[in-house]
Amino acid sequence: MYAKETAKRTFERLTGIGRPSRQEAAAHVRKRKAWPTGFADDGLIPNNPKLPFVHYRGAVNVKGATDPAAVIERLFEGNGWGGTWRNGIYDYVHYHPRTHEVLGVAGGEARVHFGGKKGRTVVLKAGDVVVLPAGTGHQALSASKDLVVVGAYPPQGKYEEYEGSLSEHGRAARMISKVALPKKDPVYGANGPLKRLWARKRRKGR
Repeated sequence: MYAKETAKRTFERLTGIGRPSRQEAAAHVRKRKAWPTGFADDGLIPNNPKLPFVHYRGAVNVKGATDPAAVIERLFEGNGWGGTWRNGIYDYVHYHPRTHEVLGVAGGEARVHFGGKKGRTVVLKAGDVVVLPAGTGHQALSASKDLVVVGAYPPQGKYEEYEGSLSEHGRAARMISKVALPKKDPVYGANGPLKRLWARKRRKGR
């Protein structure tokens, strides 16, 4: 199925057919509360000591969209989060020490564990968006067959994937602390909850 999604994405970008405008994508956004959760370092997964994981439940109305994944891609890109992809979520624990990441569920649902051993399991459904600060462990525990996730990253970071070995922990922790804050919330833009929440947490941690 993911190969089909990738082919569809390529076709849309080459032809423009089925690709919504920024205004059309923005029309699918629903105002939702930001639910933040801080995860502690568990010795293998460093997580982020200053910035919380954020969950927006049902932030994107995917019902009626010709291609929900295209809507979410356009929304993220319009707010400066690029490198978009369509896929599922890996079924092993991993994290990114040099970039933040946003995941938007375009279809289906999944049970995903965030934060390593000291984390929590979240059921993600179509329309949900989660923002993972650099270092946040994540792993899919189960997923429906129709799960489609769109991922993206702010331009200041660099993609690297670590899987929680002790040997990489110290190096990763140093990199995590240097990752810049994004300029915009991937869903709600320059004045979105994420920017205010992360800026406040960063100041308190200094």
